[in-house]
Amino acid sequence: MMHRRTIQVNTHGEGEIVNLTPPVAETVAESGVREGLANIFVSGSTAAVTTIEYEPGVLSDLCRALSVIAPEGIHYAHDAAWGDGNGRSHVRAAIVGPSLTVPIVGGKLACGTWQQIVLLELDVRLQRQRTVHITIMGEDR
Repeated sequence: MMHRRTIQVNTHGEGEIVNLTPPVAETVAESGVREGLANIFVSGSTAAVTTIEYEPGVLSDLCRALSVIAPEGIHYAHDAAWGDGNGRSHVRAAIVGPSLTVPIVGGKLACGTWQQIVLLELDVRLQRQRTVHITIMGEDR
């Protein structure tokens, strides 16, 4: 069995982290899948999906770590080619990745107690509308 849902997420700038756990859990519940997988994929090359504890301190730590890995203010060949200033955004997104797969056990996401599914907005533009595809695959027994 397979069930799909696409959601739109409005973001407001680089470094915003959006908790996707509620819509993903809702999609799992509406699918009826008891045992399987949930795949979460964000379209676009300047956003990413991962898991983290959705707590202000660690969210800040993640943003700081990404800024060390692909810092602002250095030369990116992408910026020279396109002039849009988001070379670091592409690098950060490629490192984290656009998708995540989470097991479904007993009809629920198999996330840890403090583990949430999140969208990372990494683009330098102030506002974006992100398309997130949620695909649930598995058995309903």
